[in-house]
Amino acid sequence: MGVRREGREAAVQYLYQRELNEACELESFYKLRGISPSARRFSDELIRGVGANAVVVDELIRQNAQNYEFNRISAVDRNILRVAIYEIQFCKDIPPVVSINEAIEIAKKYSTEDSGRFVNGVLDHIRHGVDRPARTTS
Repeated sequence: MGVRREGREAAVQYLYQRELNEACELESFYKLRGISPSARRFSDELIRGVGANAVVVDELIRQNAQNYEFNRISAVDRNILRVAIYEIQFCKDIPPVVSINEAIEIAKKYSTEDSGRFVNGVLDHIRHGVDRPARTTS
């Protein structure tokens, strides 16, 4: 597994765990999970970024998850979307299609059979609203 995939998966897992248990400590999570130092740096960046931009990120989910009430989206899918939306909106060094493809693969691995399509649909709507190339960095 690549460093960034490992970091993304760890970020999604931590955000999911924190959503269920606000007392979850990041150091304890990393100690239990085990993660390479470079993946941890990327994961930390994603976790901090999602936290700092939670209002914007969650509002984008609400606006683009058509026919889905925010709280009815599974916690796994919601956190996969949060990480990917943060990347699409704020990480100019990552092409949006890379963030979308990674999110789809993580959804297929950790969520339901239909989650990949759901995540793809929401993120594709958001990608079209971003003012930068979809396949290259800014």
